[in-house]
Amino acid sequence: MTTVVEEKIEQQTSVMSLEDQAILEHVKLAAGCAEEKKALDVMVLRLSALTEFTDYFVICSGSSTRQTQAIADEITDQLKKLKVRPLHTEGYNNGEWILIDYGIFVVHVFTEQSRQFYDLERLWRDAERVDV
Repeated sequence: MTTVVEEKIEQQTSVMSLEDQAILEHVKLAAGCAEEKKALDVMVLRLSALTEFTDYFVICSGSSTRQTQAIADEITDQLKKLKVRPLHTEGYNNGEWILIDYGIFVVHVFTEQSRQFYDLERLWRDAERVDV
């Protein structure tokens, strides 16, 4: 089963442009940073077939506002090392829902309660889920 999934990912990656592959690597890095900081339910949605404002959402949760801020810090710090900087960040001080907008992808870091309330997964249920 794992081999079939890996082959599918390789096929998708091989038809992607180099720019699209770099973007996907940045998205995977953001998701990996979230997992490193013990984020809950890390999910990546590909939105490119549904909307034009962004191609990917990275969605995750933290168990406290302090943890959501730590997750957001790790993501921005690691992407800055690759010279990738957010266009805009919202909600950091409050920490309930931190939105980090990189243009081509957007990272959403929620507390568990806020994630359940806003339920982006339901709103974007037609989006393709990307394995990271």
